[in-house]
Amino acid sequence: MSKNVVYAIVKAGGRQEKVSVGSVVVVDKMDGQAGDTVELEPIMLVDGDKVTTAADGISAKVTAEVVRDDKGPKINIVKYKNKTGYRKRMGHRAKLTRLKVTGIQ
Repeated sequence: MSKNVVYAIVKAGGRQEKVSVGSVVVVDKMDGQAGDTVELEPIMLVDGDKVTTAADGISAKVTAEVVRDDKGPKINIVKYKNKTGYRKRMGHRAKLTRLKVTGIQ
């Protein structure tokens, strides 16, 4: 592994994601149109051999650009009870946002 590796662990959309400059991340729906810039909250920053956590006080900022809004895969929900004639079909598609990381300062 190279010594000049720079990446961050950020809190985005209820989960933690490992990001580096140029990476594309899919998170839960965020406010903003395509082309807008958003700032993600860093939890940990790795810069070569130096590791900084939120407890140590991170002064870095992680910026990302909204690429587009997406929808997740269709999830089919089927409920059925035997001998009663009860059947229920539902579906769900999660609303997602695709982000491209533009900088870690």
